Amino acid sequence: MTIAIETDAAEGERSLAKAMLNGVACRCPRCGKGKLYRAYLKVGDSCSVCGETLSHARADDFPPYIAIFIVGHVLVGWMLHAEMAGPVDPMLYVWTMIPAAILLPIVMLPSIKGAVVGLQWAFRMHGFAGKRAAEGLGSDQ
Repeated sequence: MTIAIETDAAEGERSLAKAMLNGVACRCPRCGKGKLYRAYLKVGDSCSVCGETLSHARADDFPPYIAIFIVGHVLVGWMLHAEMAGPVDPMLYVWTMIPAAILLPIVMLPSIKGAVVGLQWAFRMHGFAGKRAAEGLGSDQ
């Protein structure tokens, strides 16, 4: 199911699913071709392909929260499975769970943050509203 946000005909529709999938691939939410990041989790100033300004993306604490939520559920499921399978040496947890708890969020964070930036772009949040909306916002004040 695709959710499209309707605005002016000049602005066009923005597909939420496409924007988030482009973000998961660490690509520009608009064109899906340019790089989203200039460093590990530093969003670039703009897309090198389509020119979309990306510098005002504000993902803040939401991506780490999602990563912790996912990793916590994976590790608890892993621990429950190990305990139900039979007696477990406590050192198994030390040698498997601690590295997994460190590495999994590090690996997942760029894709999760990309999805959040894609969501913000699709819903026109935090400066992704476009020129016309930004002009209208400034004239009311």
